Amino acid sequence: NDSGAGKHWSDNEVRALINIWSDEKIQQMLEGATRNKEIFEEIARRLMKRGIDRDWKQCRTKYKNLKYEYRALQKENEHLGNPRRKMRFYDEVDCILRRQPLGTSGWGCESSSLLSGTKNFSDEIK
Repeated sequence: NDSGAGKHWSDNEVRALINIWSDEKIQQMLEGATRNKEIFEEIARRLMKRGIDRDWKQCRTKYKNLKYEYRALQKENEHLGNPRRKMRFYDEVDCILRRQPLGTSGWGCESSSLLSGTKNFSDEIK
């Protein structure tokens, strides 16, 4: 039985993390924050309310890894033109990081698209 930092994140756990990350309040708190332990403690608390047991360090690591992988793909795709590779949850992370206003929910992505899985954007990479 896996436990601790090496425990694999399930798709549902990642979706829940991304959903919380897309929250406008969390976005504002993360923006420009260098000491963000408290923010990730809040994210871990919200995950716990959904029945997901992750500590703040695991949340921060997963968040950083998602951002890193997304940025690496963006850079790679800039050089290659059309995207050759895609990461899991690319569209969700893309939507959050590009802060596309959708619907009346403010910025980020509509939570329904975050919970239902991936969604393709036709103008993903310009």
